Amino acid sequence: METYTFLRAFADSWHLLFMFCFFIGVFVFILRPGSRKVHDESANMIFRNDDKPAGAGSDNRQGRHTDPKEAR
Repeated sequence: METYTFLRAFADSWHLLFMFCFFIGVFVFILRPGSRKVHDESANMIFRNDDKPAGAGSDNRQGRHTDPKEAR
């Protein structure tokens, strides 16, 4: 059997089944009970240390938030 024909038949049958099962598995993993807290925490992680937006006259021109404790 020619290599291309074998790989094409494999991709059309078993690999397609594997990819479908993997997709369903990831979907079930994401929607599992108890995962809402983890997803909410990771969605809001970038806002964890923000107290207020950087002002127009601030020395911080990159827009990064600096902790006053670290400045000492």
